[in-house]
Amino acid sequence: MICVALPGLAISTDQGQLTGHGLEGFYRAGRRILSRCQVRVAGHEPLAVQARMTSADRARFVGTLRVTPHGGPDPDIVVERTRSADGTELITLHSAAARPLRLPVEVALGTDLADLGAIASGTVGPELAATVHDSGLRWSCAAGASSVTADPPPADAIASAGLLRWDFEVPPGGTVRVELRVRLDGAGPVRAVGRAATSPLATAQATGDDPRVRALLATSVADLQALLVRDPAHPADTHLAAGAPWRCGLAPADALAAARMTLPLGTRLAAGTLRTLARTQITAPGPRCGMIPGPRRDAGAHLPPGCTGTEATLLFPVLLAEARRWGLPDQEAEELLPAAERCLTWLRTTVGEGPYLSDPQPGGPVRCETQAHAHRAALLGADLLDACGSPGGDGLREWARKLRATFRRDFWIDDPGGGRPAAARTPDGRPLPHLCATAVHLLDTGLLGGGAHAPGLLDRVQTEQLARLLGSPVMDSGWGLRGLGAKEIGYNPFGHRSGAVRVHETAIAVAGLAAAGYEKEGAALLRGVLTAAGAFGHRLPEMYAGERRGDGTAPLPHPAACRPAATAAAAGVLLLTTLAGVRPDAPAGTVTLRPLRGAPLGEIGLTGLRVAGAPFSVRVSRLGLAMVEEAADGLQLGV
Repeated sequence: MICVALPGLAISTDQGQLTGHGLEGFYRAGRRILSRCQVRVAGHEPLAVQARMTSADRARFVGTLRVTPHGGPDPDIVVERTRSADGTELITLHSAAARPLRLPVEVALGTDLADLGAIASGTVGPELAATVHDSGLRWSCAAGASSVTADPPPADAIASAGLLRWDFEVPPGGTVRVELRVRLDGAGPVRAVGRAATSPLATAQATGDDPRVRALLATSVADLQALLVRDPAHPADTHLAAGAPWRCGLAPADALAAARMTLPLGTRLAAGTLRTLARTQITAPGPRCGMIPGPRRDAGAHLPPGCTGTEATLLFPVLLAEARRWGLPDQEAEELLPAAERCLTWLRTTVGEGPYLSDPQPGGPVRCETQAHAHRAALLGADLLDACGSPGGDGLREWARKLRATFRRDFWIDDPGGGRPAAARTPDGRPLPHLCATAVHLLDTGLLGGGAHAPGLLDRVQTEQLARLLGSPVMDSGWGLRGLGAKEIGYNPFGHRSGAVRVHETAIAVAGLAAAGYEKEGAALLRGVLTAAGAFGHRLPEMYAGERRGDGTAPLPHPAACRPAATAAAAGVLLLTTLAGVRPDAPAGTVTLRPLRGAPLGEIGLTGLRVAGAPFSVRVSRLGLAMVEEAADGLQLGV
């Protein structure tokens, strides 16, 4: 159970006690500032009876005790603990005894001040020795120091045992409370960006026939708020951390992808993300000039690691172009345009006279999804350049036209089943025939003016065949889209690039299939991931096992998955807004609706979205008809 309010985390099991085992503890900026917090009342540990997340940053644990002698089987003390990612824990004791009670309470505390990476690799040392400090305890080492203070102050603090003690007199039916505050020395209190009035994300809500839509959107928005991080050098700019607990820092490709999927919640997150990454862009002359740096990422057993910097560089102009369609002010778009132009210049320069973009450069394979990203960047980038009165659009469109012609020939593998796109072409030109979920990016063509989608790399017949493959049992696990087809060599249901369900790619598949007109396949994937979300308390992890869904089964968690994760939470927004098919063109003052005609979840209403800088609400009926219920003044319904 992970409570998140970055830079704070609190990781617990469902037993409530923090024992110091595994990842348990309070964290601040990746360091465990408290690993052990064990409560005993009258010498006994409470019996855990319930644990649940009450919000993205808070968990509630309930335990019971029987302290009255000869009182029968019924508990007479309820111990409630509310643990928050900001480093606070409220311990409340409720008495149901018929007479006054004297209750000795002990809290055993400890920490190793270990770094999260060391904890994950199992290389942490023993707990540190404590000292009495203020109204609690303090620990220190070369890496820093942390402390716990208590209110009310304890009657006794024993540093050698790491104990705080109280003696409470509790009247019949009475209540007593202890609040613990964990702090990292030199750091102020956690001020979560998402809880501020200036949060860049609108708090949209969903209603409808299917009660799961309300829970999924509410949880997705709350998780996105919890993962917001400020650029320390530019506090007005915020972006999303990749996920907790493993990736609480900036991952450029993930941050851009998540910001793009959350454009229905406003453009401020997109603007902050773009400004933050523009400051990291390589501007020194050389072959990498114009790139947004990013680390290598494992691509499974069949391909070498890819460069997330390539993906981020190609996503940058796409996000800017689409944010402008959703209502990003012209002034902000113009300020970011030079960085987008450098990304597009890098693309044309790196491709040179050839049709394809290798990844990583130079000499890497020609990946299917990289060509999809490059083609989309070229078309949306050309659209952006034209809108801002900058040259270069025609050249990008001509390159994209040639790429379409060669891709449809070189990347399509004919077989008795109707063919499939190659996962990649090796540097010597051999196609890799593996059926991968990365092919969904071929359906994600991007939004142009007037609510139109850009053309894709596949022709109509190839698109229809890809839709059939994505909807087949080989790819659709029943819980979402597998990363690798179940019949492919190397398939592993837990393989994070070779068989596990990646929520981000499933959401892109749903949106792409819907846009291309293959609603049956898209609706099946949508219902599958919505059912999986229920098994995860509607907090979708970034991935889970791709085992086949059966009666009475539940999706298996992936042990290394971040939960919450920025792309998974943002995918919840994309999945539900896809049902309404909102396609805005704020510069033209129009919004087009292309709802799923089959209304796979029945009636659904979305309120509190943002289009053209104003609240936007839409309702889709059980007949698949969409109606705008709230919109900016002057915004017209497009055809």
